[in-house]
Amino acid sequence: MYSSLSAKAIFARLFIALAISYLLGLLFGVAFMVVAFTAIALLVWHYHHLVKLMTWLWVSKSLSPPTANGLWGRIYDGLYRIIRKHRLKQKRLNDKVRQFRDGAEALPDAALVLSSDLTIQWGNKKAQRILGVRWPGDVGQRIDNLIRFPEFARYIEEGNFELPCHIPSPINTELMIELRLIAYGADQVLFLARDISKIHRLEEMRRDFVANVSHELKTPLTVMRGYVEMVQMTESSLDPYWQKAFSTMETQVSRMDRLVEQLLILSRVEVSTEEEEKQLVDMPKLISALIEDAKWLNQEKSHILTSEIDNALAIEGIDNELKSACSNLISNAIAYTPAGGNIHVSWGKEGNKAKFSVKDDGPGIRPEHVNRITERFFRVDKSRSRNTGGSGLGLAIVKHVLNHHHAELAINSQWGKGSEFIIYFEPKCIRFIDN
Repeated sequence: MYSSLSAKAIFARLFIALAISYLLGLLFGVAFMVVAFTAIALLVWHYHHLVKLMTWLWVSKSLSPPTANGLWGRIYDGLYRIIRKHRLKQKRLNDKVRQFRDGAEALPDAALVLSSDLTIQWGNKKAQRILGVRWPGDVGQRIDNLIRFPEFARYIEEGNFELPCHIPSPINTELMIELRLIAYGADQVLFLARDISKIHRLEEMRRDFVANVSHELKTPLTVMRGYVEMVQMTESSLDPYWQKAFSTMETQVSRMDRLVEQLLILSRVEVSTEEEEKQLVDMPKLISALIEDAKWLNQEKSHILTSEIDNALAIEGIDNELKSACSNLISNAIAYTPAGGNIHVSWGKEGNKAKFSVKDDGPGIRPEHVNRITERFFRVDKSRSRNTGGSGLGLAIVKHVLNHHHAELAINSQWGKGSEFIIYFEPKCIRFIDN
C-alpha cells in the first residue's frame, strides 16, 4: 500500500526529534550539543540515502529501488510506483506500436509514414518491394529524393492530394503504381502505393479495343451511308414503303456514325496527356464559332441563344480538346432544351479562375443522377436519349478533357427548372489576349 507524507507531517517529525533531543540535553545540561549531534545524525542519514539513490539511478542496473524505513522508504516506494506506471504505459505503447506495424505489414499496399516535410520515418516491407524504399536504411530521406519522376514532382508541388498520382515503379518500370498522400496525426503524412499494373493493362486493352473497333466500323458505315444516299437519290422511283425504310436506315447509320466518332474522340482524350502539346487557345474565337454553328443547326427548335464573352481571356491548352468539351456542353443544351427555350453561354473570370458556362431552362436533372452523369454511356432518360441521338459519351469526353487542363466541372440543376454546366479553369492555365 503506497502512502505519502505531507510537508507539514515531515516538518512536524523533524520538530519532534529536535524537541526530544533538546529536552534530553536539558537533563544533562548539554542541550546545545545534543541538538547539534541529533541534527548532524539526521543530516548524515539523509546524505547516506541520497548517495544510495544516486547510485541506484546512475550506477545500478536493478529496476527495484533500495529498501529503507521511514521517510526514505516512502520516497523509494513512490519512485517504484512511478517506475511501474511508466513501465505499464511503455508496455501498452509498445503493444500499440506492434499492432500498428503488424497491421501495416499486413496491408496489400506499400506504406510509409512521412514527417510534415516529407522525410521518411517508417515503412513496411512492401515499400521496399514496390518502391525500393528501405526501412530503417532510408529514414530521414525525403521521399521525392528517392522517387524521381516528373509526374510525382508536379504532384508534390501542386499539393492537391485528393486525386492519386500514377507513375511507373522506381525499381521495375513494367509495374504501374498508384500513389496517395493522406494527412496522418498532427504533423505526419501517410504515403500509400499500390500496384495497379493489371488494372492499367486492362484499361489499355479496353482503350485499344474501343479505338480499333471504332476504326473498323468507320469504313463499313461510310460505305453503307454512300449506298443509302445513292438509293435515296432515286427515291422518286421507289414505293413509299421503301422510301420510309431507307430514310430510317439513313437516320440509324448517321446515329451510329456519331457514336463511332465520339468513341474515337474519347479514345484520343483518354491517352492525350502530353504537356508540350498545350498552346495558347483563343477561347473567345473558339466559343463564338461554336455559337454560330449552333445557331445554324438550331433552326428547327428556334432556341433563344444568347452569349456573354470576355474577348481578352484565353487558356493554355489543347485546342481540339477544348473545342470538343465546349461543343458537347452546347450540343447537350440544344438537344435537351424544348423548342423555343433559352440557352445562355458565357465566358469570363470569376474570382481568380476562368469560367465557361452553358445555362438552359430545360427539364433539368434529378439530384440522384448528377453524380453519375459523367460516366460512359450513362443516360438520365434512355428513351429521350434515343430520340435526341445522345450516346452517353459527351460528358465523359468533357471529364477527360478537363483532367488534362487542371479544370473541374460543376453542375447546378433543379428538376423541372433547367441546368447550368460550368467549367472552372485554374489560374495557372489563364492567359490574356493583346487586342
